[in-house]
Amino acid sequence: MMAIKKAYGYVTRVKEGRTQILVFRHPVTEAGIQIPKGTIKSKESTYNAIIREIKEETGLKNFEIEKLIAEDYWENDDGIIHNRFFYKINVSNVPDKWDYEPTGGEDEEGLTFHFFWISSENEVKLIRGHGDYLNLIFNSCSSKGQ
Repeated sequence: MMAIKKAYGYVTRVKEGRTQILVFRHPVTEAGIQIPKGTIKSKESTYNAIIREIKEETGLKNFEIEKLIAEDYWENDDGIIHNRFFYKINVSNVPDKWDYEPTGGEDEEGLTFHFFWISSENEVKLIRGHGDYLNLIFNSCSSKGQ
């Protein structure tokens, strides 16, 4: 069985000298708090997929893909293997929080995501797997300031 390819986005901003990462509360309680992500379409590059997913899930239009920070293989709760691609994305001049109805369709049809920012790895509990590389964002940013 082939792995399902997924693109994940750590959308970051700097506010009052602190790096923050965008997360959202999913309206389905079991889906928890997440980062923007989605399935990569057939013949779509991971780079183009993360651009599409950020636009569809957050409504953000002005952002910069900085770099791919991690790729791995991960087993979901249902036993399906995901080939995950985590990107660091930079934004500025965005609200502290907002609600957005994702435009990707399918399972997200009619849902509203509540977006907000976190400033540390342990501020909220992200759904399983979504926080796996938060340390690469928060640790690298704090060491730059030293």
